[in-house]
Amino acid sequence: MVSVNAAVIYYSSTGNVHALARAVVEGAEKAGAQVRLRKVAETAPPEAIGARPEWAQHLKDTADVGVAGHEDLEWADVVLFGTPTRFGSPASQLRAFIDTTGPLWFQGKLADKVYSAFTVSNTAHGGQESTLLALGNTFHHWGGIIVPPGYTDPVQFQSGNPYGTSHVAGGNTPPGEVALQAARHQARRAVETAAALKAGRTA
Repeated sequence: MVSVNAAVIYYSSTGNVHALARAVVEGAEKAGAQVRLRKVAETAPPEAIGARPEWAQHLKDTADVGVAGHEDLEWADVVLFGTPTRFGSPASQLRAFIDTTGPLWFQGKLADKVYSAFTVSNTAHGGQESTLLALGNTFHHWGGIIVPPGYTDPVQFQSGNPYGTSHVAGGNTPPGEVALQAARHQARRAVETAAALKAGRTA
């Protein structure tokens, strides 16, 4: 298989999206990709973070994770974005990063890459699908190739979300094995698709 670069770019406040992102990294690496795990910059005020001990703790626990930059998007053949659901939309921290990518888009540097997304909400029916579809709007504007997990693996019939891996974290419950398996599968599918496209272009 041709060499594929995969960027996993996410925002996580208390660690649940981070846990999915780690599973995505595992799936991408198993599929043979070179992987960069990157978090987007935190923009919430210190008083908001300090009001939730688990939020402050997660910031400390992930201090070694690099912050996403434009160079990560340029480098990647496939990009998987992770975000909590915020009122049915991606978190503002991730949107803030995406909103800086205009210069790359203008130069066509975001086109023809594979994109996929995963999310976490606090409640069932809490906006997971609309969040993933909202990210899809961005991928359309970039000229990206959207690769969802669909129902392409038995785990998808357990997880139940063909748009992207999702988890209900009510009470800050971490993702279980079904969600983690779904994340690994989604990453493998995205990487394998990117590899096939890359091989076809160079043939």
